[in-house]
Amino acid sequence: MIPLTSSSPLVALPLLIAIPFLCLAQRSHGQGSKLDELPRPWTQTIHRITPGEYDATLAYWAEQHPGLFAYEKRGESHGGRPVYLVKITDAAVPHEDKQVALISALHGGPERSGTTTILHLIEWLLGDSDLARETRRNQIVLLVPIANPYAFFETDRFTNQERIDLYDPQIAYWDLPKLKLAVPERLPELVAFLAIVDEYRPEVHLDLHGTGLPAFPEEMLGDRTMKSGQTMFEVSACSYSNCGVRPWDPRVTEAMVEAGVAAGYGSDRAEADAQRCFYNPDHDVFRSRLWNAPRPDRFRTLFYGYMKYHTMISTTEIGWEASGVARVSGVLALGNKAWVDERFRGYPVTRVRARAGRFLTAYGTTASARRESRVELWSRQPTFSDGMMYPEYEGRATYVCGVTPKGLAALHEDPATFLKNLREIPGVDVEAIERFVRLGPEYRFSSKPRLLGKGEPIQHGIGFRLRVPYQNPDILEVAVNGHRLKESATDGYEAWLADGYTQVQINLPPEKTRTMDVFVVTCAYDGKEKRSYGWTPPEAVKKQLESLPNE
Repeated sequence: MIPLTSSSPLVALPLLIAIPFLCLAQRSHGQGSKLDELPRPWTQTIHRITPGEYDATLAYWAEQHPGLFAYEKRGESHGGRPVYLVKITDAAVPHEDKQVALISALHGGPERSGTTTILHLIEWLLGDSDLARETRRNQIVLLVPIANPYAFFETDRFTNQERIDLYDPQIAYWDLPKLKLAVPERLPELVAFLAIVDEYRPEVHLDLHGTGLPAFPEEMLGDRTMKSGQTMFEVSACSYSNCGVRPWDPRVTEAMVEAGVAAGYGSDRAEADAQRCFYNPDHDVFRSRLWNAPRPDRFRTLFYGYMKYHTMISTTEIGWEASGVARVSGVLALGNKAWVDERFRGYPVTRVRARAGRFLTAYGTTASARRESRVELWSRQPTFSDGMMYPEYEGRATYVCGVTPKGLAALHEDPATFLKNLREIPGVDVEAIERFVRLGPEYRFSSKPRLLGKGEPIQHGIGFRLRVPYQNPDILEVAVNGHRLKESATDGYEAWLADGYTQVQINLPPEKTRTMDVFVVTCAYDGKEKRSYGWTPPEAVKKQLESLPNE
């Protein structure tokens, strides 16, 4: 047995290991330790807004900013607390051509920075910055700072008094085929909120989330006072719990990110920063390698506006209110100018159907007219059937869309049969369409007859967008149902270069569409440049092959 002495290796080894840690501890706790300089914001608390302060502030803003600020009670919680809607716009400017942006904080009970960001945003919108002034002139900004008064003022939990989450209700609380609440009596706050969406049919709906007390169990809430300095990772235009609650155009997300960065705040881009592909049910076996899947048992309230009105939606996570205001203002700025490939001012929400780079679009020269058209076309497009001549060839672009039972029945993949069927449709110049068809080598239409349509012709006008892949083509002819169109923003076509294409927009007014069953759009153009196809092997290879004996 080996005696354990101070010189024994078994004793010396722990001493040798301990010496560096003793030195580290002395350095850490000695004079001038950097940890002593650590800020401790949590030693201070954050003011918690009271119902009286909220009501008085809204009244104060209305008094101080007549003609810019208005608010109204739209409903109330089970306990009788009001749900307010705030509206900010320049009343001196006519509303006909204004975009509508809705900003809410549906999780603003426990996630307080969503609500407080909206209150800061109201102050910014009422301010004198150029962007705030421009936004008031060009948009109606609707704000619902506190949609769930019970959660915000009383509990800091996600649900209302019926234990239902307003932002993320379970599917059982919806009648999804009819797109309405199944138990409205249990969700009076959400009834009030959805009525706002129905009345205004906004172009964009931003819902703001963030920091608060949701992570604390109820026994830790105490007097529900938040400590200063609590924050979270910030995510722009997305929710980690459902990757579908985001703008469909990543350029909108980047506008939000860039505005935050300019203000000194970075933000996460979800799957882009995680470097993961989207989840797909077909790949469920690889779920752990994919970006998170949406919850199948929930229907996010934001989807209501999208499904019903083609509203562009977005959720954003906010750690600091200044960051939230900056990023929301980055999106609002988009509504004040023309989108990258449009000629009118507004958000990119007018395309309601797509087929291989062709688009069915809303009609109108004002925001309100396009809104009426967008809503009609979006609700009816599931019963449309569309297609194009196939395969595609240079110099020719086509789009076919049937919108009534008669128009749908006329569609056919075989060109000869389709042309024959068109002779039964009033107002169609079949000979002109046939000449266009026979000039080209395409062998079929990709549209098929369907009998799903039950509606009448289009009531609010219709638009079509073709993108010619040349920079300076000659547009030789644009026609609908064989009738040649003139250049016009109201009854005809427009053409301009944007986003790498010559955009060809066809505009058909209500007085025409109300008598039309089918739309056969044809465009003939000369690209004025020769683009080559195919490939040949190097000359040395060809000579080598030529020298080989014939087999």
